[in-house]
Amino acid sequence: MNTRLLTLWQKTDDRGAVRQRLYHVLRQSIIRMVLAPGQALSEKEIADTFDVSRQPVREAFIRLSEAGLVEVRPQRGTYVVRISRQAVLEARFVREAVEVAVAKLAAEQGLDEATLNELRELIERQRRCVDPQDYDRFFQLDEAFHRTLALGVHQQAAWRVTEEVKAQLDRVRYLSVPDSTPIDKLIGQHTRIVDTIARRDVEAAAEAMAVHQREIWQSLPDLVRRFPAMFEDSASATLGAERTTEADL
Repeated sequence: MNTRLLTLWQKTDDRGAVRQRLYHVLRQSIIRMVLAPGQALSEKEIADTFDVSRQPVREAFIRLSEAGLVEVRPQRGTYVVRISRQAVLEARFVREAVEVAVAKLAAEQGLDEATLNELRELIERQRRCVDPQDYDRFFQLDEAFHRTLALGVHQQAAWRVTEEVKAQLDRVRYLSVPDSTPIDKLIGQHTRIVDTIARRDVEAAAEAMAVHQREIWQSLPDLVRRFPAMFEDSASATLGAERTTEADL
């Protein structure tokens, strides 16, 4: 575990504040399952791993708690929370609303040629992740794709909202690839989003983005069955109830 944490640490900008670097590394480690659901986190161990004081570690824990990724239990310790299916569905609902609005705006206003070319280049780079099964790289490029689209229509606030809610989704996405959701399927969805925006088809762009954002909902029941220990409510809730919840949304 320490080796993988240090690898992520080395990829961060060493000019940044320690607490921000720690938060980024721990957040990514939780999303990528380096730090597994239910795992206890030690302030001292993490401080020792990165050769920092315990104060920025404590601050990172607080931010992770606010993001719903860890639970700080007084006198007992800090734990990575298990994935809540309800939290995932709620986060997906918010992200779909935001990203569909972005796609519609992009189709209505049109994207400049430079942004369209950048989106297409990102898709080509995603395709190069398929054969080597470079899933970490694919997820980085996937995030760049959605960020580029939002910033392409000058919706920085929309991207910030997406970043806030997508941590819960990203953990499920990491579990879903490649078995539940092959990345070539996601690449095909990205391609359709760009194509519909490029031809200024507002309704088709909105639909393409909605289908893409609902992919998590399609794979969630399979993931709960395959990884029950990673979900906090896998034993008590029924998949049928979740389907009803999604229909109501």
